Amino acid sequence: MRDGALPAALLCAALGLLLAYAPRKALAPAVLALVIFALVVFAVGIPVRWEEAAFFGCWASIVVMAASIHIRGGPGFAWPVVLAANAGVWAGAVLSVAGRSMDLAIALPWILLVLPALWVRKTKISLGVKILASWLGAVAILAAAIPLTPTPGYAPDHRE
Repeated sequence: MRDGALPAALLCAALGLLLAYAPRKALAPAVLALVIFALVVFAVGIPVRWEEAAFFGCWASIVVMAASIHIRGGPGFAWPVVLAANAGVWAGAVLSVAGRSMDLAIALPWILLVLPALWVRKTKISLGVKILASWLGAVAILAAAIPLTPTPGYAPDHRE
């Protein structure tokens, strides 16, 4: 979970699930915001010392997107576009500190998860999209908690 491609791909997947609940007119601006912000932050780069902050921001964004799917009446137009820009920033940051340039091409297409999610929403199993989003949120919470939890083996202890 500490490489660049997987966290950024999960971030894009969570955004794709959120966009299935957004108005259709928000799809293109949100995807454009994700791609532009991810490319700009990746190209500019961030210092390696901000690695923990980049990963924490990525995981926190996934949790917020997963929770936003449960908003009654849908997330509206502006909120998904703002979250897409936020996702682009954190995806670019994670890829900048822990990824390769090829990882950007691996992560960004996961936004296309919106297409099957839109289809599933029209069927009897539409709750499956919310369940998958909640699962992504739970994975993000666990991944964010690992660096905060003192566990033998992750850090040198006082006897070494």
